[in-house]
Amino acid sequence: MLPRVRPLLRFSLPLLPPMAPPISSRAAAAATLPIVSLAAAPHSPSASKSIILFFPPTRPSTAFAPPSFFTTRCFHAGVVKKIVPGVCAAAAGGQREYRKVRRRATAKSKQKELELSVSICIEEDLPDNDSEILSIAELLRLNVPMALKLALDGLKDSSCKTRETTISDVGGYESIELSVMLCNDSFIRKLNKEWRDEDSATDVLSMSLHVPQLNLPILMLGDIVVSVETAARQAEERGHTLLDEIRILMVHGLLHLLGFDHEISDEAETEMEKEEEILLKSLGWTGKGLIQSAYDSCEKANSDSAILDDRKKEGSLRFYKPKFKYIFCDMDGTLLNSKSQLSTTNANALKEAMSRGVKVVIATGKARPAVINILKTAGLADKDGIVLEASPGVFLQGLLVYGRQGQEIFRRNLDPGVCREVCRYSLEQKVPLIAFSNDRCLTLFDHPLVESLHAVYRAPQAEVMPSVEDLIAAADIQKMLFIDTADRVATELRPYWSEAAGELANVVQAVPHMLEIVPVGTSKGSGIQILLDHLGVKAEEIMAIGDGENDIEMLQLAALGIALSNGVEKTKAVADVIGASNDEDGVADAIYRYAF
Repeated sequence: MLPRVRPLLRFSLPLLPPMAPPISSRAAAAATLPIVSLAAAPHSPSASKSIILFFPPTRPSTAFAPPSFFTTRCFHAGVVKKIVPGVCAAAAGGQREYRKVRRRATAKSKQKELELSVSICIEEDLPDNDSEILSIAELLRLNVPMALKLALDGLKDSSCKTRETTISDVGGYESIELSVMLCNDSFIRKLNKEWRDEDSATDVLSMSLHVPQLNLPILMLGDIVVSVETAARQAEERGHTLLDEIRILMVHGLLHLLGFDHEISDEAETEMEKEEEILLKSLGWTGKGLIQSAYDSCEKANSDSAILDDRKKEGSLRFYKPKFKYIFCDMDGTLLNSKSQLSTTNANALKEAMSRGVKVVIATGKARPAVINILKTAGLADKDGIVLEASPGVFLQGLLVYGRQGQEIFRRNLDPGVCREVCRYSLEQKVPLIAFSNDRCLTLFDHPLVESLHAVYRAPQAEVMPSVEDLIAAADIQKMLFIDTADRVATELRPYWSEAAGELANVVQAVPHMLEIVPVGTSKGSGIQILLDHLGVKAEEIMAIGDGENDIEMLQLAALGIALSNGVEKTKAVADVIGASNDEDGVADAIYRYAF
């Protein structure tokens, strides 16, 4: 049984002004009167009719199913030639039981009236509060009858040799019924699987109900089902709005219901493509017909220019399904730009990813208070944000890991003997040093570089300890960090400590002017693995973004590891993808491009 759908509120269409000057001669004839009384040429000598637009009156209802979902139906479906599968599917033929439609009372006239009864439906799994979908549905209440009226006007003059002509003379009917449903990929995929034995989502399905042998007074055209999710992706690829794409799909589906079928021959494809163009131009709607658009998309995909800008835009992710459950993101050099600032573009990308069900976890060398302070200014450190005292996170290069409800699940301390030697070296060589202990920072002397760690990088204010032994005794130390010039770090500090650390510690670098001494065998990657085991998440379900040497293990662990272009060569060498730089909103680019 098909899912229930929500009805769009419908009301009788008021008199409308004439349409904008049309392009085709067909539209020129049709636009001489208001749309509610456009005169159609007689389709038989015995019956002269004018087509009026009729909407069923609003009635209380908790569920509404389009007319076609009552009985069995037979499908004929196909894909536009030379186009990747799933671009277009259409179905025709079928039956349903007859139900009477009461005609609206009209003034006495010798001319019979043909009522167009159009239902616009929204499948219940689409968002209730999506203003764009609701606005499009309201516009379709006017657009669909206009397109149907034009298409019917053209049947009498149709010279197409390939069109199935079971619907050609509408003069013998009292009314015509048509429904259009907006749904998601899941809904249209179920229809494809049930009726066409194809387990895939398509952009549009046409379900015909017309059975000429029944000789009914009602022409039951059937249903046009449009996937809003697929339509949104195609609209973005083709450079027009979602409304434009849905109109194009509706026209394509309508032509199928009227007997056009592009898949039976090259000639049929050409004739249907031409008819799509005529209708769209006559109605003044943006975009090419679906057949031509599909060909254009293929050509674009095969050209080098197709890969230049495949970035999904901000605000469009609601129609894309997440590829990953979690995104693990570094801070310095990655989420933050070269000025240690979080851009609005990156912040918005994180918010939008979270709104689509993707959980974002910070994995950084920073302490948790520093991360919270930075993200608080962007509204990302509250109950709906990505980091606070009650959220998971990986800090201090994986030496402190917080799980569900922000509870500490892992801590690794640096060997006290190593800490003592690092402190002595700092005093002897006058190299500024900061020792990290959970949410505290300790140091041996004041220095502008020590102060910069707080002022620029938002680390906790360093407490000056009177001696090495006082610092060692003050708290358990997770890591120690030297700050100096990039040149001195590279030529003096790193070579010395790479050897002096021995088997008790590791040397890592996140930024050129800092050198970190951490416990041996630890990394962001190992910290993330501990968190994944705690959360019951597989590594195949995560995407990671970083730039420094300390991100190598993290990128190797993730199903998709993205190194920003400003990253070090060692990190870029192990990444699956090289993204934009941190000064080019690389995190936002990676989310829009790869997360959905």
